[in-house]
Amino acid sequence: MTGGRSNCVWRAGDTVVKVYHRDGNNPLFANDAQRERASLVALSGTGMVPHLIDAGVFDGRQWLAYVHITGTIWQSGSAHVAQLLGRLHDQLGFFGLPLGCNGSAELAAQTLAILALCNDTKHLQNLAPEGQVAALATPMLIHGDPVPGNLLVHDGTLTLIDWQCPQLGDPAEDLALFLSPAMQLLYRGSPLSQEEEVIFIAAYPDRRIVARLQALKPWFHWRMAAYCQWKAEQGGSHDRDAMELELAALQSISPNAA
Repeated sequence: MTGGRSNCVWRAGDTVVKVYHRDGNNPLFANDAQRERASLVALSGTGMVPHLIDAGVFDGRQWLAYVHITGTIWQSGSAHVAQLLGRLHDQLGFFGLPLGCNGSAELAAQTLAILALCNDTKHLQNLAPEGQVAALATPMLIHGDPVPGNLLVHDGTLTLIDWQCPQLGDPAEDLALFLSPAMQLLYRGSPLSQEEEVIFIAAYPDRRIVARLQALKPWFHWRMAAYCQWKAEQGGSHDRDAMELELAALQSISPNAA
């Protein structure tokens, strides 16, 4: 099957089988089979996840099977994505979820950890945003990777797939990942238009989280630029272009970032 930048995925009739790669060295997106299984169980019946069939281990590699959803990868309709994420963020968390990055200090620390894995960081090291945004007092359930490739459009609705990295964290993280010009380029082929961004922000139901997103944008763009640098050094073919988009977005809101 197409998609799946992290694992091997096959379809057999109405069943999708995912076999997880053993390496877990991605510094931003976890690849945790146990978290995916727990997510599909906890959110069963909500329409936000595929229906789990079974999971297990074969030849030392974890696998998971779920019912195939006939649909297409998301391309347009940002308001529907915002509404879906709003519903998700209202769900209760469940056992086994780690705490995600929360607040500007933790985002900065994570960015520096990513940069420590890179060879060429001269253009990124000195772009740390100024100021501080406090952590969200009560972390909430987040998907952790709601990019276009993980959003299936079907039957007039949307379903999230690839639940390898859910967390208890700041919902602004999910909003920033969806809005990320890098992720939109890599999965959709182009960043969102300004109109699509405005529509998305207007449709998300929790204005408190929207305010956090706006305050944390410099840190989110800086971190994603660092991640794209790391991916480019791993051989990613379009990740340098993606990084440039993140740097341009950072400079647009922090003119001193050059």
